[in-house]
Amino acid sequence: MFHSRNSIYRNPTGAVQTHTNVHFKLLVPREFRCSAARLMVGEEFTKQVKTLGMFWCGMNGENHEWWECDFTPEQPGLYFYRFEIDTWRGTLGITSRFGDESGIDEYGAPAGEYWQLTVYEPQYQAPDWLKGGIMYQIFPDRFYCSGTTKDNVPQDRYLHQRWGSQPEWRPNHQGEITNSDYFGGDLEGIIQKLDYLQSLGITCIYLNPIFEAHSNHRYDTANYTKVDPLLGTKEDFTRLCKEAKKRGIHILLDGVFNHTGSDSVYFNRKGRYQTLGAYQSQESQKLRLWERFSRPQFYQWPNQYACWWNFETLPNVNEFDESYSAYINGTDGVIQEWLKAGADGWRLDVADELPDLFLEHIAKAAKQIKPTAMILGEVWEDASNKMAYGQRRRYLLGKQLDSVMNYPFREAIIGFLTGKNPAEMMERIATVLEHYPPDVIHLLMNHIGTHDTERILTVLGGEPLNGRDREWQHRTKLSQEQRSKGIALLKLASLMQYTLPGVPCIYYGDEAGMEGYRDPFNRGCFPWGHEDIELVNWYRSLGKIRHSCEVLKQGTLEPYYADDDCFVYIRADETVGQKLLVAINRAAHCKQLSVAQEWETASALLGTPIWNHTLVLEPYGYALLFLGK
Repeated sequence: MFHSRNSIYRNPTGAVQTHTNVHFKLLVPREFRCSAARLMVGEEFTKQVKTLGMFWCGMNGENHEWWECDFTPEQPGLYFYRFEIDTWRGTLGITSRFGDESGIDEYGAPAGEYWQLTVYEPQYQAPDWLKGGIMYQIFPDRFYCSGTTKDNVPQDRYLHQRWGSQPEWRPNHQGEITNSDYFGGDLEGIIQKLDYLQSLGITCIYLNPIFEAHSNHRYDTANYTKVDPLLGTKEDFTRLCKEAKKRGIHILLDGVFNHTGSDSVYFNRKGRYQTLGAYQSQESQKLRLWERFSRPQFYQWPNQYACWWNFETLPNVNEFDESYSAYINGTDGVIQEWLKAGADGWRLDVADELPDLFLEHIAKAAKQIKPTAMILGEVWEDASNKMAYGQRRRYLLGKQLDSVMNYPFREAIIGFLTGKNPAEMMERIATVLEHYPPDVIHLLMNHIGTHDTERILTVLGGEPLNGRDREWQHRTKLSQEQRSKGIALLKLASLMQYTLPGVPCIYYGDEAGMEGYRDPFNRGCFPWGHEDIELVNWYRSLGKIRHSCEVLKQGTLEPYYADDDCFVYIRADETVGQKLLVAINRAAHCKQLSVAQEWETASALLGTPIWNHTLVLEPYGYALLFLGK
């Protein structure tokens, strides 16, 4: 009766700008004897509901009839809609049953879900330098150590003597896990490996935090204005940006603005710094950044304070404090300072814990100094309708984020390859594409692993973690059989990652065959000299394909087949006259698929061409077929 992703029923489909006329059509069985139809639209933020009458507009064959109407959203926001029809059986509600398809609510049956219409600011324009590109995430301490001498490195850090040994995972004598062991990866090391990254086709490096901090992950910022001394200096960072730019590579920094470190120039719990911090003095100007100190019924200075997820080393800041916002987002503040130093944008840690106004200030500050700056948010769910702390977020409506980390695609890719229903995994992908604005889609960070997840090779080839402790993770490695299967599935996962809408992001070392469960085992040293060369070359070939196919920049996705261990979709872009068919077989035996005749003339970029309308996929096989010029 209604398909929200089909332009016959809703035109245009997907997210729209404000003041866009959206045409709705409903296909009603003639036997219902429909006398009236209505479109019910509710706007999420104003809570207003509109009822629009639909008009009879003709027959579709002998047994169905069309009803239609138009709706023009005037404000950015989320709109949820359903239909009602008056029939000989009474009033029936029409809501979403599975994906874009409709179902009928009647006789007291539970209501289905409403369809979502995302409406965004008309002036919104995301930076286009990342479209069609490839990202690479680097955990700086573990990528490459240049061996250059560093100044002013704190004496309380433990430096491993051997690159590639296992990171420290046991608690210390006080029962604490301090993350205070280092391997010495640095900015100069990244500079020395830029040619390697260029060989993979990388166009953007996303760096985990580089600012002064007293843990190896550096999410406990000690000073936003300084590079951590073990990584180098601000001058080294500027040189990295310049050298990267020569190779067509942009740099994205990690901004951790929801909390700082307790061992920092701002809080100074350990007394490391000469200036007074919020922990040391109630007269400190920095004290008001921690608003919870002013609420003695809950927290009390100095030892009781709100922390991120109750980690006392990560005290929460008050983003509503004007002086803090000015420090981060003001003229020559932290955001602008590092863009001037050469960065091309920011990835925002725990974006769902940053207030809407603070996010808007970040975006405004960045665009003022560099209009093409990229603002990417860490959001694990559907970012278009995310609820955080009881509030619907406005990330993608035009004033906050340019795009987000794409965890829903990761779940769909891994879900399909580990045995979940292919149709349901295709539905997850299609839902994101329906809900997100086009510019957001083209810039999605399509990762299949990060510093917060198990290594993708371990996920696909190994035994599930299932909450096991670090002792088990420490001693558990992939067998040769598990590793072989994992690599076969990783090739499929990366092919999907590189050909779905958005931008693929390699977590450093995945392309070299690194494995490991959770932190710190997923944060090992890059195995220089011991890479899986076949896998590295696979990623290089994917990079060449991606850069040679214009359709992968902003082509649409058309689901083609998702069943019987197979996953097939088409990327199409009429403006460049190209189409790409991607077919994946997760099974350990051959599959044969019937495909449309037009693909008989397609070039096989990967896999074998079609013969007699049939596509043959080998065990754990794939095909990438290209039509166009």
